Amino acid sequence: MKSLANVLILDLTHMLSGPYGAMLLTDLGARTIKVEPPGSGEGTRQLLAQSSDYARQGMGAYFLTLNRSKESVCIDLKSDEGRAVFYDLVRQADVVIDNFSVGVTRRLRIDHETLAAINPRIITCSISGFGETGPETARPAFDQVVQGMGGGMSITGTEASGPVRSGIPIGDLGGGVFGAMGVLAALVSRGSTGLGKHVDVSMLDVQISLLNYMATMYLMSGIVPERLGNGHFVHVPYNTYRTQTGHIIIACIGDAFFEQILTVLARPELRDERYRQQPARLADKALIDRVIEEELLTGTAEHWLDKLRAARIPCAPVNNFAQALDDPQVRARNMVVDVTLQSGEVVKMPGNPIKFSDAGEESFSAPPLLGEHTDAVLRGVLHYPDERVSALRKTGAIQ
Repeated sequence: MKSLANVLILDLTHMLSGPYGAMLLTDLGARTIKVEPPGSGEGTRQLLAQSSDYARQGMGAYFLTLNRSKESVCIDLKSDEGRAVFYDLVRQADVVIDNFSVGVTRRLRIDHETLAAINPRIITCSISGFGETGPETARPAFDQVVQGMGGGMSITGTEASGPVRSGIPIGDLGGGVFGAMGVLAALVSRGSTGLGKHVDVSMLDVQISLLNYMATMYLMSGIVPERLGNGHFVHVPYNTYRTQTGHIIIACIGDAFFEQILTVLARPELRDERYRQQPARLADKALIDRVIEEELLTGTAEHWLDKLRAARIPCAPVNNFAQALDDPQVRARNMVVDVTLQSGEVVKMPGNPIKFSDAGEESFSAPPLLGEHTDAVLRGVLHYPDERVSALRKTGAIQ
């Protein structure tokens, strides 16, 4: 049995940060009911939905990935009848997750205070750009906004490139990861107290947290870090280098690894006795990087990686997506999984990185069609009779 098999989540999320957090919890076994508005459903359903390359069954890659294994019910939360249905679901649920703009849940009367009066055990989690306190709560935010404000972009790239955002949407994805973590902590707490609580996750807060030791270094010294490209501000050699067939990474942390480098790269310039100690290497970082790259350009990436691995020097190719997703280690860890759609077509997507000793074989089911499970949930979870379901559908409260 999966770890969260006894947890029922109501997923009100849209776009990326919220759906990703809910996806992680669903992968861990939670039963997740995605509550979508009637009409076209959650907005991400439309992203890439018409693409011949990136859509299947009218669902784009965003929705396919972020909503696997979830169920879909369509409820009009702006109507009294629809809200009453949602309240009934809250009575049965453990968690409600949203990533609305701050204030939306209160206007819809689905905020934590309202829901806790209905079910004191309910845990609510809201992921927003700037959180629910402070002077900037009402500002809209997407991934790159918080990447820029969070400081990380200022140290990414080179002086020539200027600031560069992370290639993956770490602002959104980070919010989802920390949202899931907050929900798990609240579930543990409820096991002791019997009461739920509200989890307030700010995407900007997450970016500040991810600055980690570099933020402490600045706060201690007042020295603002600069862009270093793919190099390191302490360790040398630690960089991305060109070869005849692509880029590779060499990551030597400490003097011992540099000694090993000398067994692989036969360049006399690197054998200066001073370089056996890190301070001298850091002082001559540009020279050392230039000499190493000159040597690496005499062979292929595969040639040098074989030699570096044999010397147990931390190294890696810079993989493109095709190479990364076909890596034997990635495949051995079940990090590319098959998801079978309602049509029978199989879509491959990234797996879940959390592995348990007792989990058995991992499985993932299709993302839901819009409102696919409305009747089943209302009848099976809430035990509504057929007449009530029909009446709600006639009024437009459900779809």
